[in-house]
Amino acid sequence: MFQTLDNFVASETENVAYSINKGLGNAAAVLSGEVFMKVFFKYGFSAYSGMVDRMVYQAWFQGRLCLARRFTYPIITENNVKLGKIGSNLALVYRAASEFYIDDLKSYTQRNSRENKPRNIDLWHPMPSSVALFVLMMYNWYLSDPQHIDLTTVTVADIVAMDADVRTIARAVTAGFLRKVRVYADLTADIQ
Repeated sequence: MFQTLDNFVASETENVAYSINKGLGNAAAVLSGEVFMKVFFKYGFSAYSGMVDRMVYQAWFQGRLCLARRFTYPIITENNVKLGKIGSNLALVYRAASEFYIDDLKSYTQRNSRENKPRNIDLWHPMPSSVALFVLMMYNWYLSDPQHIDLTTVTVADIVAMDADVRTIARAVTAGFLRKVRVYADLTADIQ
C-alpha cells in the first residue's frame, strides 16, 4: 500500500524544509534533527497521517505533501511522570464523584456540544466528552491558584473542604472553568 523513497538525499530534505517553512511559518523547527522522506501512495491515496510499520506519516498542505520518518520512542521525562500521576488521580476523583454530579456534567456536555460547536463546517471536530470536560475544568481550577492546588493528590474531600468552584458544574461555569451555555443554573448537584 505504501511506497517510500529509500534514497533520500540531503538536498531534498532542505527543499522540503524550505517548502514547509514557507507554507506554515515555523513548522520547519519540527524537522530539525530528524530525517524525513517524501512519500508516494498507490491506490488513489493522496496522503496519510498516523503510524504504520514503525513509520510515522504526516500530511501537510491539505494532503498535497506527505512526509514520513522512522518511529522513535520518546524519552520519558519528569513532566511525563507528573502528567501520568495527575491523570491517574483525576480518574480516581471522577469515579469518586456522586452520580448526580456526573449526570449534571453529562447534561452540560450535551448542551456544550449543541451550543459551542464551531460555526464553520470545515472546523467541525468531535466535541469533548464529559471526562475530557472534567479534566479541563480541573486544570482550569488548578491554574486559578497553582500554589494551593495539587492535582496529583486532590480528592473529593479536599474539594469539599476548600469549597472549590468545581464543587458544582454551575459554579464552575460561573467561575469560567467551563465555557458558558445558555442554561446552566440548574446544574447544582454537589460533587460529594
